[in-house]
Amino acid sequence: MKLATLHDGGRDGHLVVVSRDLARCVAVPEIARTLQAALDDWMRVAPALAAIAAELDAGRLHDAHAFDAGKAMAPLPRAYQWVDGSAYVNHVELVRRARGATMPPEFWTDPLMYQGASDHMLGACEDIVLDDEAWGIDFEGEVAVVTGDVAMGTGEADALAQVRLVMLVNDVSLRNLIPAELAKGFGFLQSKPASAFSPVAITPDELGGAWRDGKVHLPLVTSVNGEPFGRPNAGVDMTFSFGRLIAHVARTRDLAAGTIVGSGTVSNREDGGPGRPASAGGTGYSCIAEQRTVETIVAGKPSTPFMRFGDRVRIEMLDAAGQSVFGAIDQRVRRRA
Repeated sequence: MKLATLHDGGRDGHLVVVSRDLARCVAVPEIARTLQAALDDWMRVAPALAAIAAELDAGRLHDAHAFDAGKAMAPLPRAYQWVDGSAYVNHVELVRRARGATMPPEFWTDPLMYQGASDHMLGACEDIVLDDEAWGIDFEGEVAVVTGDVAMGTGEADALAQVRLVMLVNDVSLRNLIPAELAKGFGFLQSKPASAFSPVAITPDELGGAWRDGKVHLPLVTSVNGEPFGRPNAGVDMTFSFGRLIAHVARTRDLAAGTIVGSGTVSNREDGGPGRPASAGGTGYSCIAEQRTVETIVAGKPSTPFMRFGDRVRIEMLDAAGQSVFGAIDQRVRRRA
């Protein structure tokens, strides 16, 4: 089933079930008012939501109305926890190279993760509002999962069984603030503003055979100002599965239902190397920093600028039939008034 949150004047919006083709939706206040409420009581609520989804897809719900992805909030407008990994170690290696940092070998065996701000998540079509282009505004296309309750010390297989929902992320990064911030040795803060999430979150069964081994085996398609930027496959070169990432977070803590775990920027090693830009016929990239790094490797300096006010980024995942799975993240960068 596919779920979304629509504005209703409150901070958390109200839960709707969305049809498989993303065309129609229906509110379900009698089952759960918000997505977090549904996650808190998932074992009881999920079958009722699935029944509604089946009726909606069959066209038997007369109170359904058109679903407008542009009016959707983030599926979880605020979450108890948002942690983001770097499961695509190729991306980590390239971006660290760009800022002159070495690549510790343990990054290939032990997940790298940070805890981000979760008090305000951006809807898929909300603007990225910032003060200064000089901060190095970048997008990062990712996949994320939402968990149920996960007990401390849960192993990889059991952790994967706690995946309730899957969605897409634009983990906005301010690249020119990152080096000085990480040099303090205390992690990201100012360099990681609010992230945006796809209009809908889906249960893993909606992915069919594309959901296997704790990974989503579909291309993540990104365009900038209408021009193709990348389409790496999210199931390829993912060093750590979502089961491994969740277990890593839960090593020393319990995770509450509604915890969001991100994959990190989707990145493929094309032909065993760093890959080629989409404009050169390659699979391209899911962030500007990675393309700039490859430009530096090839030409000695980067040529692609970071995002400027007025620029637009679109992030989407299509199934084998070319249909949008989660709806699109479609954001414009603008200066704060």
